Amino acid sequence: MDIIFLGTSSGTPTKARNVSAAAIKRHNQKRWCLVDCGEGTQHQLLHTKLSLNHLAAIMITHVHGDHCFGLPGLLASAAMAGRTTPLTVFAPAAIQSWLISCQEMSQTFLAFEINFIAVETLDEPQDLGDFLVAKLPLSHRVDSFAYHFIEQHIERSLDTEKLIQSDIPAGPLWSKIHQGGPVELPSGQVVNGEDFWLPKRKPRAVIVSGDNDSPELLAAAASETDVLIHESTYTQDVADKVGPGPQHSSARQVATFAEQAQIKNLILTHFSARYQYGRNQDASINDIAEEASDIYQGQLFLANDFDHFQLDKEGNLKLVASKECELNQSPNS
Repeated sequence: MDIIFLGTSSGTPTKARNVSAAAIKRHNQKRWCLVDCGEGTQHQLLHTKLSLNHLAAIMITHVHGDHCFGLPGLLASAAMAGRTTPLTVFAPAAIQSWLISCQEMSQTFLAFEINFIAVETLDEPQDLGDFLVAKLPLSHRVDSFAYHFIEQHIERSLDTEKLIQSDIPAGPLWSKIHQGGPVELPSGQVVNGEDFWLPKRKPRAVIVSGDNDSPELLAAAASETDVLIHESTYTQDVADKVGPGPQHSSARQVATFAEQAQIKNLILTHFSARYQYGRNQDASINDIAEEASDIYQGQLFLANDFDHFQLDKEGNLKLVASKECELNQSPNS
């Protein structure tokens, strides 16, 4: 599975970070999903290989502008790029009327159908082909949701040791056995290909969270999750000064939850614009890294725009491409 960050700032963009957006996809697949679409997301996409014609679905976590103001422009650009296939949009119900108003006011014509699904109405995971996607309610000033991506269509692997012990020669026969069903051996014996399959591996799963001041709301889903992507808008001292009004999480809050939930991989994002690169800043992004790493003992990353992560079949997360910056991401990364 691939995760590509398109925006990692909260509220407003900075010179180094755009506002919230992230892509998730199966490795080596063209189809992809977009979680949140802050203003400027379509510009960020120009620096990637992601195509609007292969966009399978858009998920908006909540109605705040830094998570959705880029949506009308992105849809218009998709139409101008020649998209004609339907596009599914999961979002709070209010987003639908807003999109319709934007299109009517600007006389924007979309040559493709939008299959709009109000996230509040979702009771069951949705089948998007590569993934099952479920909503997870959060705690914020407005209704906010996380999206839980669970891998589907797990490939089967052959039990080569059993094949060798059964004197079945490698080659075309193994390919037929890998397909399952009855296979006739040179001896005339017929075997069931599925008897030579290894047990299915565990599906990989990723939570992409919207704004949320209560990470513990994700506890049930976290037990079956390889990667948690969660906002870390403040360090705890700043969160204490700001007070509970904004309803955001601190690095300490998220790290404490992730450690207690024994989540293997944690990616922090959605950083207040006050946190800049470099240790000589009044508020450094290193402050967030250090606060989280003091508590969380798993694999920790602080996301930068255009960071590209890959989650392998064993649930190990690796940063495979990163835009150069002055900051080493974190002590644990």
